[in-house]
Amino acid sequence: MPPKPLDPSSSPRALLGAELRVARERAGLSQAELGEPLFVSGSFIGQLESGTRRMHMEYALLIDATLDTGGFFARNCAALAKSKYPNHFAEAAEAEAMAKTIREYAAHAIPGILQTRAYAREVFCAYQPTALDEVIDELVANRLERARLLDNPATPSVWYVFDEAVLRRVVASRSVMAEVLRNVANLIRMRRIIVQVLPFTAGAHSSMGGTLKLMTFDDAPPLAYVQGNAMGHLLDDPATVARHTLTYDLLTASALSPRESLAMIESMAEEYEDDRHA
Repeated sequence: MPPKPLDPSSSPRALLGAELRVARERAGLSQAELGEPLFVSGSFIGQLESGTRRMHMEYALLIDATLDTGGFFARNCAALAKSKYPNHFAEAAEAEAMAKTIREYAAHAIPGILQTRAYAREVFCAYQPTALDEVIDELVANRLERARLLDNPATPSVWYVFDEAVLRRVVASRSVMAEVLRNVANLIRMRRIIVQVLPFTAGAHSSMGGTLKLMTFDDAPPLAYVQGNAMGHLLDDPATVARHTLTYDLLTASALSPRESLAMIESMAEEYEDDRHA
């Protein structure tokens, strides 16, 4: 008999994952054995069961066929598929909310959960210059809601490497830059985040290709997320994640120390403030 429909108001991805674990164990299959007909690894099945990965319809259909669950996973997958984030980022954002640690290299802009309202609005307007105000307003609201990830004083542990270009590219205005850099500095001084700046003087570095995010979890394997313009890839292959982890470690080795980085961030904020009042 198939499980009861899930209640989308109660951690839907975790509920769907829990039902997957029950159905798999009832069928007497290991995670690796269930992964075979889906052409995925056992660790991927584990990530579905823990809720760190979203179940896409192609997998839901195969799971229903393999576990004889009467279309349960396909029905609930469709019901829970809606996201307030762009398609290329939705799964990464959902995984981010469950992460134990987040490490990110920001090549071009202040990371989303550190952005102020004015900074985020300018970024979205630049990306979608013909979008209606209500569309931009919703995007900004969703981004600011993501920032609540930092409301917990201890979890997740968050460590950034900013390219110096992130500090020097004036987004919207010098006043907006002063505000967003002060926000970053305050979070550093509160010991909520760690930030290192990769200076221009470092020259060539290990992540010349773009941004990188690494996430670890209490009950699932680590993930890496690489992003380009309107595209992103969430990666779970252990060798690939290990290679990206090395990339991040090399970035931190080339960057300024956290103390030197804070001094640079506050100095830049002061410069922007002085220009604003000049």
